[in-house]
Amino acid sequence: MDAPAKHIVAVASGKGGVGKSTVSLNVAVALAQRGRSVALLDADVYGPDIPVMVGLTRREAATSWSLWRRGQQSLDPVERFGIKLMSVGFLLGEQQGFPWMEQTLPFAVRQLVFDVDWGAPDILVLDLPPGTTELQRHVLEEVPLTGAVVVVTPQDVAHLDAKKLLSLLEEHEVPVLGAVENMSAFVCPHCGEETEVFPRVREERSIWALGVERLAMIPLDPRVARAGEDGTPALLAAPDSASAAAFGAAAESLVARLGS
Repeated sequence: MDAPAKHIVAVASGKGGVGKSTVSLNVAVALAQRGRSVALLDADVYGPDIPVMVGLTRREAATSWSLWRRGQQSLDPVERFGIKLMSVGFLLGEQQGFPWMEQTLPFAVRQLVFDVDWGAPDILVLDLPPGTTELQRHVLEEVPLTGAVVVVTPQDVAHLDAKKLLSLLEEHEVPVLGAVENMSAFVCPHCGEETEVFPRVREERSIWALGVERLAMIPLDPRVARAGEDGTPALLAAPDSASAAAFGAAAESLVARLGS
């Protein structure tokens, strides 16, 4: 089975609420701004957030859920903000649950990765659901990943859960390209002073102590949250912000690790 992109990068987290989808979307847009052809798959079939974040939710519920067959029909991605996008949230109503049973997840993963007309992009970003459940395992088993980017926040619990994720990646021989620390500190929009909102993980308990490289530190910025609700990536909504600069730094660090 041919890979749908030159590089396939999973963006993952050990726990929910760390802003993984925000990082996935904004880094994907930043990569496109740097001349890469980029696609983004929202691989969280149970709680897809990318449609809301790009302002493309489907209000009406789907009345049927038909499978498309390999070689006979493919899905066309949505093009927005310079990247190609696909999500179960484009196929189902925004209040409609994913209708397949757990046993069909491997098939769903293969369909969403390989049966979408991506157009052979340089980089396909997979926004994984949080945690280390069967869905993540199916992705690691079914998809030829170039590597993974881990998203954490500063707290102990985020790093503890991220270590479980690192073990899963190691088990499947997926290289860790680095990690992004999100909500690193609050930057005052008036004076620029940084204030740490969350208690910071002790260095010896962090994933940094395991040799994971920090790709970027994304500050806690209310504009990022508003942008996600308004359907525009924060990188574009506040291009001069510290957050936008940090997303750009993450993209550049990722490009350096991927090489050509």
